[in-house]
Amino acid sequence: MKTTDTAPASDRSLQRTALAVSMVSSFLTPFMASGINVAMPFVGREFGLSAVALGWVVTAYMLAAAMFLVPFGRLADLVGRKKIFALGIGVNIAGTATAALAPSVFFLILGRVIQGIGGAMIFGTGVAILTSVYPPGERGHALGLNTAAVYTGLSLGPVLGGFLVHAWGWRSVLWATVPIAAAALGLTLVRLKGEWAEARGEGFDFQGSIIFGSGLVALMYGFSRLPSVLGFALTGAGLLALVGFVLFELRARTPLLDLRLFGKNRIFAFSNLAALINYSATSAVAFLMSLYLQYVKGLPPQKAGLVLVAQPIVMALASPFAGKLSDRSEPRVIASLGMALSAAGLVLFSFLRSATGFGFIVGSLVCLGLGFGLFSSPNTNAVMGSVEKRHLGIASAALGTMRLSGQMLSAGITMMIFALVMGRAPIQPSVYPQFLRSVRIAFVFYALLCVAGIFASLARGNRDRTA
Repeated sequence: MKTTDTAPASDRSLQRTALAVSMVSSFLTPFMASGINVAMPFVGREFGLSAVALGWVVTAYMLAAAMFLVPFGRLADLVGRKKIFALGIGVNIAGTATAALAPSVFFLILGRVIQGIGGAMIFGTGVAILTSVYPPGERGHALGLNTAAVYTGLSLGPVLGGFLVHAWGWRSVLWATVPIAAAALGLTLVRLKGEWAEARGEGFDFQGSIIFGSGLVALMYGFSRLPSVLGFALTGAGLLALVGFVLFELRARTPLLDLRLFGKNRIFAFSNLAALINYSATSAVAFLMSLYLQYVKGLPPQKAGLVLVAQPIVMALASPFAGKLSDRSEPRVIASLGMALSAAGLVLFSFLRSATGFGFIVGSLVCLGLGFGLFSSPNTNAVMGSVEKRHLGIASAALGTMRLSGQMLSAGITMMIFALVMGRAPIQPSVYPQFLRSVRIAFVFYALLCVAGIFASLARGNRDRTA
């Protein structure tokens, strides 16, 4: 039932406030992540870090967020999504300040871990709050605007981050987000009225949280270290732990993750699978193309960033339109079209050569950006609209886990292809042919993965319009 014209003014005010705080928090994390990537060489020089140690500055955030996303999503359903969301912004501010003031790499990584925990609290609740306050007929548009905020952060991060680093040093990228986050926290506490905790009174599964978190971290980190012995050992241990988690949850009285959502809810299960596939297939594109543009094409980092910004700009423009369209049409149709366009963009990149023109590169990025923009918000709308209100927090957290897992899998697959084709050789002119072969193999693999994702997206079925 649509409520666009008849919703009380108080409801409209609540919806606008929820959308504002969610969009701000959704903008900040990708802005800081993409901005801090520009600063990595400066961080490395200040602390004398190796490439592996620099990798930990980036990876620590993702591992912490992945470990806590589902537990905090469940906790939000129990004690209140607003409480966890506001606490998450506060924790994120504390982590940002810790990293910005870091006297050593230990405190920098510690700050990134704290940021990841705060990010898990935010991403496990922000989308759930939007779903709680917006009716089904308007939800897709709100989710599309929220997704656009993510891509705007990704777009502006490298540009503004580069300016901040050049003018005031790498710590300024972190400090720049603190007043904005503080404003979002104040708005949440003062203007976001009400609370949402439809599962209040149910128990919290601490044992399941420990098994799930440790298994997921072992799997994600282990996969990123393949094909080393340690990588295989950690991946195997992570898989065993996650199998144990499934068996434990099936017997738990109050499970951390109600697995019936996957077994009996076809839309929820296949929409999450489609999200995992899409993130696994597309997350490494910026990394691969950044290396290609700087090494093979010889562009400086600033110009390479300007070329790459084409993709997130198109994502930001397409997401609100796709979200609004998913309120009126079947999300699976729009999301599947987006997956197909993503596959087409990846196929185009598989033809990269050293002489490939910039027009072809930008056109391929636009195709890929349009595909992901059409996929993301309708897919999120399908997931959040397929569960009861008491499960909105865990549904939001599940989607976030798919995103982080896909990003780690994408990085792990890329590193494995590099290791198999190039060995441990540094990227230099003598190995450019092997580097280009690695890049093409990766894009072919990711294109095939996206094709499989089309079928996963279509297999979810149609939503229940009576819900």
